[in-house]
Amino acid sequence: MRAAWFEDRFPVTGALPARSHLRTDAPAVSLDGQWRFRLSPHARAPREQLAADHDDSAWDRIAVPGHWQLQHPREFSRPAYTNVTYPFPLDPPRVPEENPTGDHRRRFTLPPGEGRVVLRFEGVDSAFEAHVDGTPVGRSVGSRLPVELDVTDALDPEREEHVLAVRVHQWSSASYLEDQDMWWLSGIFRSVTVLRRPPRGIDDVHVHAGWADGTGTLRVEVATRDGAAARVLVPELGLDLAAGEEVSVAAEPWSAESPRLYDAEVVTPGERVRLRVGFRTVAVVDGVFTVNGRPVTLHGVNRHEFHPDRGRAVTRQDVVDDVLLMKRHHVDAVRTSHYPPHPEFLELCDEHGLYVVDECDLETHGFVEVDWRQNPSDDARWERACVDRMTRTVERDKNHACVVLWSLGNESGTGANLSAMARWAKDRDPSRPLHYEHDWNYPDSDVHSTMYASHEQVAAILAGDGAHEGKPYLQCEYAHAMGNGPGGLAEYQELFDSSDRCMGGFVWEWIDHGLRLPGGGFGYGGDFGERLHDGNFVADGLVLPDRTPSPGLLDYAHVVSPARFSVEETPSGDLLRLTNRYAFTVLLDGSSSLRLDVADDGGLVLSTTAEVGPLAPGESLLIELPDDLPPGRPDVERVLTATVVTAAASPHAPAGHALGSAQVVLAPAPERAVPAGAPLRRRGGDLLLGPAAFDARTGDLLRVGDLPVSGFALDLWRAPTDNDRGVHGDRVEPAWRALRLDDLRTRTALVEEGEDFLRVAVRVAPPGGDTGFAATFTWTASEDEDGGALGLRVEVAPERELGAPLPRLGVRLRLPRHLADVAWYGRGPGEAYADTGLATRLGRWSGTVDGWQTPYVRPQENGRRAGVRVLDLTGAGPGLRVEGVPEIGVSARRWSTADLERTAHAHELREDGSVHLHLDVAQHGIGTGSCGPGALPQHRLDAAPAAFALVLRPLAG
Repeated sequence: MRAAWFEDRFPVTGALPARSHLRTDAPAVSLDGQWRFRLSPHARAPREQLAADHDDSAWDRIAVPGHWQLQHPREFSRPAYTNVTYPFPLDPPRVPEENPTGDHRRRFTLPPGEGRVVLRFEGVDSAFEAHVDGTPVGRSVGSRLPVELDVTDALDPEREEHVLAVRVHQWSSASYLEDQDMWWLSGIFRSVTVLRRPPRGIDDVHVHAGWADGTGTLRVEVATRDGAAARVLVPELGLDLAAGEEVSVAAEPWSAESPRLYDAEVVTPGERVRLRVGFRTVAVVDGVFTVNGRPVTLHGVNRHEFHPDRGRAVTRQDVVDDVLLMKRHHVDAVRTSHYPPHPEFLELCDEHGLYVVDECDLETHGFVEVDWRQNPSDDARWERACVDRMTRTVERDKNHACVVLWSLGNESGTGANLSAMARWAKDRDPSRPLHYEHDWNYPDSDVHSTMYASHEQVAAILAGDGAHEGKPYLQCEYAHAMGNGPGGLAEYQELFDSSDRCMGGFVWEWIDHGLRLPGGGFGYGGDFGERLHDGNFVADGLVLPDRTPSPGLLDYAHVVSPARFSVEETPSGDLLRLTNRYAFTVLLDGSSSLRLDVADDGGLVLSTTAEVGPLAPGESLLIELPDDLPPGRPDVERVLTATVVTAAASPHAPAGHALGSAQVVLAPAPERAVPAGAPLRRRGGDLLLGPAAFDARTGDLLRVGDLPVSGFALDLWRAPTDNDRGVHGDRVEPAWRALRLDDLRTRTALVEEGEDFLRVAVRVAPPGGDTGFAATFTWTASEDEDGGALGLRVEVAPERELGAPLPRLGVRLRLPRHLADVAWYGRGPGEAYADTGLATRLGRWSGTVDGWQTPYVRPQENGRRAGVRVLDLTGAGPGLRVEGVPEIGVSARRWSTADLERTAHAHELREDGSVHLHLDVAQHGIGTGSCGPGALPQHRLDAAPAAFALVLRPLAG
């Protein structure tokens, strides 16, 4: 049987030469909007549906741009997520008979004017053929790449309104090149435009704009029609040049810190093209990545294009939202994983300042599962298809100042076709370095790039491991932002900052790919009937699916902030040192200032602006304490907060936006005493101690003041995080499960009634083994006119070596559901764990139990507030105050840990009528084990004898 056209390795026909995405005054008509649509389960749909006069009045309607799986799902074509594995047999270039095929039809009128008529498709997944007025005009593949078809000769001159019919196949030979860890979604998902190509117009423009030693150089190559002469105009610089003429000019440079652009025009008698030119030079010099002659460290993210309702059919507003959020959180670089982005994204990166690694639409990762047999990257029959993808990437995006590296693609093994792509790109655009990670000999890459290297491995590379020393080092993916986390960010950044050879890294990734479910909430792999899927591994972003920043993004913003603080020991005590981490921008020069706030037990006693600066890039200064600082008191904790703030508003943030912040304790709080002295009394079956009541038989805590309490117990378990599960990295959950730490049983060994104390000894152990924990709870109390206070000392010891860390160490209890509000003195306002919460700061905060929850797409441990000195839980009834001795971690939820653990989606969590309060002195670190290293040694919670204390006080309702 003859193969279908879309099973050819390079089935593109009728395509015009690739060229730039240009803003032009040539007439154009957008075809975005509602189209007629019919979906078939296979590619053998009737051909008459492509005819001009076919009756499509009974067809469905579909929005273009859009994916049919999100608008018209069928049993045979629903959203499906896989990370690596192809969802069809590996039989390249052939695809399954079951090949969902969408017919799209649209009527259109021509743009006014003269000249050829061209259809431009910005993105169609995965193969399509187009017919105009019933005549075939071209076929193409390359889902996230533009293609233009000249349709002039197909236009029926008898028609005022023309008919465009586009048949799209979900699977094609191109699918083998597009295995990019994302939802498999099909259709015309980027814009379609009808262009009028005027006589003596402009076919393409190539801007060469460099900068060195205070001077910009400009040369603009222009390809025109009909031999037309072209002029290049840059009014602000007083330039009126012939195309191809090179000139030196006193221009300000472009960088991500200062994205200076000059409006320019290329003009012929038939057309005028608008450009925004940024003068900058990118180079690798002695193994160091430089921009405009200075070493630059990239603080980046990997960015898939995604919206929870529209998939990859993102709008301009989506793109704007991403760019402004990134800038607001000090992200200065983006790797366009793993394909060229929506063209407006690069325009906005030029405008707002983001360095871009522009990645080709290529990934063949699934071939790893067959030991890379038949991998297209090393099969000469695929060379044309691979080079074509690189060509279309570079030609479309070559004029953007923001693009500082080209990337050949992602996780496509090794092979000659990658080298062919690299040779073409180097010949076409020698001004930018090339990146490719998956060939670790790096024959085609100008940088030494790794994914998910551990901190130890990064340190070894930067220390000079003997390999690739002539190339800058880049972590193109690290710190997998899946669920709660990632941890270890501060330690990674410390390594990145330690060497000019390190050009930084890109966190994986920007956004959770959670698709909105009909009943609410967000779905992931397996929620749409896929038999083959990779679960919630697709929900691994720094922002939630609705673009709400996660705690991980706040941490990343803190870690990469341009104003960097460190604590320095001095004879007069700990002080803060401020370092300007910018490469080009001066701090404290009037555009920003240093604010100092001093608080006693969270209450502000002084706020002032320090008279310091300016601070040049790379320089630092020690921050002296304000002269007018009032004297402190011995019974309070005094904390200095230093913040560098902007003086003026920017497009992404208001005036006063923080460029970096840190705290140092000037005077620690005195150690809080555990209350004692109240006598232990009996009343019926209860024991009374200060404000508390206990069960005389079991020693269980029953009440604090008028507040009922139940379920008090040692707490050693947490609902595993995605990083605990370690899907593709270091995993700790299996060891916890093997120890059955999720199924601990308690046996009371002793209830001892003292004159002024109650001591309860228990053994906590899992079933099926002889390993356990001995715990002793010693209760004491004081009495006063405010209701008194209850003290608790906890001593815990494992009976033997566990061979694994503990998830947590603390106690838990259940409280009535009316407790809805929280106020605390501690770190906030967000969640924090041993190696996260870097953006939190010590202060007085308030919120709600509901607001404490972080709605990760898949429920897991979340919401812990760290460093809590005092917590008040209140509501419509009696409340509770908890005091750490000296501090504790606190979580409060309306569901149990078991419910949190067994619930598949955040929106499915249900209240159970209680508030579950967890008070811990430690939890195991978060790490980035979902893909990468687990918690660092200093953040492990190893099982060892431990003791801690806390205080409970009743609050009147």
